[in-house]
Amino acid sequence: MRRRVYLPRMARADPSSPETRVDRAGLFQGLGAYGIWGVLPLFFWLLRDVAAGEVVADRILWSLGLLAPVVLLAGRRARVRDALRDPRAMLLLSVSAALISVNWLIYIWAVQNGHVLAGSLGYFLNPLLNVLLGVVLLRERLRGAQVVAVALAALGVALLAVSAGQGIWISLALASTFALYGLVRKVAPVAALEGLTLETVLLAPFAIAYLLWLSAHDGVAFGQGALPTVALILSGVVTAVPLLLFAAAARRLPYSTLGLLQYLAPTLQFILAVTFFGERVTPSHLICFALIWTGLGIFAVDGGMVVRRRRPA
Repeated sequence: MRRRVYLPRMARADPSSPETRVDRAGLFQGLGAYGIWGVLPLFFWLLRDVAAGEVVADRILWSLGLLAPVVLLAGRRARVRDALRDPRAMLLLSVSAALISVNWLIYIWAVQNGHVLAGSLGYFLNPLLNVLLGVVLLRERLRGAQVVAVALAALGVALLAVSAGQGIWISLALASTFALYGLVRKVAPVAALEGLTLETVLLAPFAIAYLLWLSAHDGVAFGQGALPTVALILSGVVTAVPLLLFAAAARRLPYSTLGLLQYLAPTLQFILAVTFFGERVTPSHLICFALIWTGLGIFAVDGGMVVRRRRPA
């Protein structure tokens, strides 16, 4: 009598499985983070009559007001306390806090003064500048495709600078401050939520001092009207929420997927600059963006190929 041998069937992917749900949740979280960052120019346009410095100061304080309860509810007080006792961590967070505050100040000023296009160019440059900083400061090696991508971006920026493109300093300042911020946060031994919370704690005294000085001289916009007051309160939400969404997405998504999603924000900003804000796109802008987009395409394809090669069978 022949014995029947039953082989297990290949399991089909169940759309309701936890793995599928996690991936889908991470994708929506990543899209939410970069989508909010992409439409931020519209939010800061509502605050166009408020000084950029006051917007940054309120952004810091209201972000802290939102993050502090999140830290308590998430049970992260011990981690925050450990970071406060670590001199190296606090030194690095002081540097990152200074960099992100400068980045916020430049970006808000750029939006309020009609330079959304320059801002989008800066954030398109950011991933490629990250690669360059990795080579210069972290002794990382570039692959051939990465060399081509960085060279194309550098050529595009150089052509725009030679043609006296207005706002090129804004693009370079935004890209460099955010890239350096990312580099410092990479080496700082502090998680995303705790790090952002401590950065706002470090910046809060300066924000309070500036608002007190401003109220004694030119006056503050907060409390002078419903729209600026509500918008300034919500500035903490639009600061903290996308960062928290990004941190959650980073835990769920492959790094290559997250890397591709980051181009959503500057793309939306570019579209808003041309449509809603009516900024003029010159031939120099088109050449510069074409070279950068080509470089980003090469960079993204190369990164995806590397991830697939490293993925275990």
